[in-house]
Amino acid sequence: MNLSPLPTIMLEPLVRAALLEDLGRAGDLTTDAIVPKDHRATTLLVARQAGVVAGLDLAILAFRLVDQDLAIAVGRVDGSHVAPGDIIASVTGPTRAMLTAERTALNFLCHLSGIATATTSIVNAIGGHEAKVVCTRKTTPGLRALEKYAVRAGGGSNHRFGLDDAILIKDNHIAVAGGIRSAIERARNSVGHLVKIEVEVDTLAQLEEALALAPDAVLLDNMSLDELRRAIAMVAGRGITEASGRITAATAPAIAATGVDLISVGWLTHSAPILDIGLDYRSS
Repeated sequence: MNLSPLPTIMLEPLVRAALLEDLGRAGDLTTDAIVPKDHRATTLLVARQAGVVAGLDLAILAFRLVDQDLAIAVGRVDGSHVAPGDIIASVTGPTRAMLTAERTALNFLCHLSGIATATTSIVNAIGGHEAKVVCTRKTTPGLRALEKYAVRAGGGSNHRFGLDDAILIKDNHIAVAGGIRSAIERARNSVGHLVKIEVEVDTLAQLEEALALAPDAVLLDNMSLDELRRAIAMVAGRGITEASGRITAATAPAIAATGVDLISVGWLTHSAPILDIGLDYRSS
């Protein structure tokens, strides 16, 4: 997998804010009271369950922002599959610093690894089909770039990042515009030639109306398998087809088999369970 890391300049403000939220007004009272200032140790980031790693750079950054003297040795990079007991990384240095950074590091690492793991479950489920798994804008406020990165780490692809990089005409836009034709025409007259236009349709009749105006993509929302097959035949390669609507690893294979190009899954970023990862004390 050719997974490009996110630039540190994007990550540092998020990690710094998370650490400051945790440290509050007086710092780590528990660790400072119990652990001698000069104590040093080695701890291990260990997978408690099988999954896919994502967010290790954020975890490393959390440790190093607390203390630059912490040394981190990476055992599994982002995008790696891990089994229970696998060591993702080791952290060596001042014990106070690693314990203070522990929760922030794990919050990022567990959350993003959970998204990557969930994405992989659907990617694997549709293996053998041409469809790609994509995420949506249903992301945690402030963490969109991270969560979309985690989808890529899990083998998925990204839909638009925000309201400003593509036009997606949905049901409310159509209602306000007075119909699909008016909505697409207004959109096309308002943006430059590099901005793609996608329109959401719920029925084959809406799809037929949309296709007459040649959008770049059509979002086939909550259609049955039979409707999806008929919709793909109607599009006949004239645009990108995307299926959406409460899709899971169990339902995705049949949807992919219809020939749809994209399968969008909102819960990957808004509801994926974490991957259980712990920080284990190894030695002084």
